[in-house]
Amino acid sequence: MKKKKKVSSYAKWGYIFTLPFTIAFCIFSLYPTLYTAVIGFTDLKGINKTTFHFLEDPFANFRTILTSPTFHTALGNTVVIWVLNFIPQLLLALLLTAWFTDRRFKIPGEGAFKVMFYMPNIITAATVAILFNALFGYPMGPVNDLLTRFHIISSPVNFLVKKNVARGIVIFIQTWMWYGYTMIILISGVLGISPEIFEAAEVDGANGWQTFWQITIPNIRTILLFTLVTSLIGGLNMFDIPQLFLIGGPDNATLTTSVFIYNQAFKGSYMFNRAAATSMIMFVIIVAASIIMFYLLRDKDEVALKKQIRAREKEERRRQRAEAAK
Repeated sequence: MKKKKKVSSYAKWGYIFTLPFTIAFCIFSLYPTLYTAVIGFTDLKGINKTTFHFLEDPFANFRTILTSPTFHTALGNTVVIWVLNFIPQLLLALLLTAWFTDRRFKIPGEGAFKVMFYMPNIITAATVAILFNALFGYPMGPVNDLLTRFHIISSPVNFLVKKNVARGIVIFIQTWMWYGYTMIILISGVLGISPEIFEAAEVDGANGWQTFWQITIPNIRTILLFTLVTSLIGGLNMFDIPQLFLIGGPDNATLTTSVFIYNQAFKGSYMFNRAAATSMIMFVIIVAASIIMFYLLRDKDEVALKKQIRAREKEERRRQRAEAAK
């Protein structure tokens, strides 16, 4: 009698290797998120306080935040800063992507250019904040010195106390820091397109502009959607530059929702409950906005094709049941 060969299952090793990540995720992501959600319904506030009680009106903290003028200002600033930095960031990244991936161009030192464009993304936010504070320093700063030297302004200007200028600087910093990252993501998507498609377009006489807009862009729609959604999530959670650069000032001009949450939790009365409520409100806003983005930018042709396939399968099952009933 032959012995049965022992069949080794490698599936268990997959679970074992993912176990450290699962444990770390539960401890450092899932638990804090759930704990924050619970705190939003409590009276937890005050330094060194760990005990709390659930409120008789569980949504009192949420109503307080939603009716707060400061929160409205922070939310408006966050949306404006994100939109006004994402649009030029995406346009610049698309331009560079078209430049680096065009088969007609042979760019010497292409790798060095990519590294140079990506470099701002790896500089720490604290360094960037100090750099721009120094650049726009008053009364002695490189920008003031340059503008005065060329007689563009007659005397030094304190740019950092002007609301629109301060907000514009934050927008520029965000664009400068992230366009290189967006460019790398888009280039990786373009390189994943079959070269035969570009060769066919070239044979048909398409120029570089036509190839990019009619072939490249439709084929990287998924990458563009990923870029948009991740930028949306990051933009609505913007904290480091607004906080480190001007601490949300001047006059709340660069106050974002994340800075607002930080101020609620770690300044003044240490209102952890309201900070938690604000965090959950932003969580809901981000999820809702992401779902809307996915819905609006979905591949409608693919959705229609899936509906047709499901309809045919349903019709086929109905036909088989009808034949079986005869």
